[in-house]
Order: sequence, then structure tokens, then C-alpha cells
Amino acid sequence: MIEIDALLQRRSIRRYKHEPVSDDDVKYILRAGMSAPSAGNERPWHFIIVRERRSLDQIMTFQPYSQMMREAPMAILVCGDAKAEKYKGFWPQDCAAAMENMLLAACTRGLGSVWLGIYPVEERMRPMADHMGLPSHVMPFSLMVLGHPAEEKPFSDRYDHARVHDERW
Repeated sequence: MIEIDALLQRRSIRRYKHEPVSDDDVKYILRAGMSAPSAGNERPWHFIIVRERRSLDQIMTFQPYSQMMREAPMAILVCGDAKAEKYKGFWPQDCAAAMENMLLAACTRGLGSVWLGIYPVEERMRPMADHMGLPSHVMPFSLMVLGHPAEEKPFSDRYDHARVHDERW
């Protein structure tokens, strides 16, 4: 069970060992993603597991801020399926919830990960959709770079009372 410690300890990791991630860990992470809440319980997500080095390297040519993939053994692309949407316009929220669950699940397994945003930036979406051969109704939402961490980041308490408002602004 994920406890608040996993929420507080999760950090974006950008340096990885060249050690593969087990199929068991990948399934655990995907199970967590698919357990996320979604509007109307439609679960409009699809996931593409990317492990081929050539594909990871090619993604780095069109995805900004993705150079950590040079070391990472894999990535998981989260996609939203507009045809699976019960309530129009909510698929990005559903996919974001799935991605966050996956990041937390990776943390509980001692893995490092980082969320790379794709949607709604067309210059990021189109090359990824083309690269992955996505049908037109499926949109690339975000990419989770995943691996065994080659760096440790200290705990950072991000609670900020100045951003909390009681009842009204």
C-alpha cells in the first residue's frame, strides 16, 4: 500500500544505471496507473512500453528535455483515447492521474522516474504520434522515463501554507 512517505519521497530522477527494469516491476507500475480515477470510470488511457534503444534514442531527437533517456533502460508512453471518453475533455485529467500513480508505484519499488510532458504541445505530440504509429483518435499525453536510479535526491518538504486558502481566496 502506498503511504504518504512515497508521496513525500518521490523525486524526478534524471540519471539512471544501465540495468533493465523487470517485467514484474513494469506490470506493477502499469497496474497502479490503471487504478487511477477517471471521469465516468471510462479509463481512456493506453500505455506503450518502449525498451528498444533505437526507439529511445530517436525520441530524444524530437522531445525536448529528454536527454536523460540516453542512460535510461526504458520509458512508458501514456496516451489518451478520445473514443473512450465518456465526458468530453476529461481525458487529460484521467491520464495525469494514471501518470502520478505510476510515478508513485515506481518510487515504492525503489525505481527512479521522471514525467516528461507532451500534451498539449503540438510540436511534441505530432512527432511522438508518428513515431509510435498512433491512430488519429489516440493522443500522446506524457512520457515516463524509468530505471534504476544513479542519483539520490534529498527529501524536500514542499508544503507551503501561503498556497492554502480557507473557504475563499
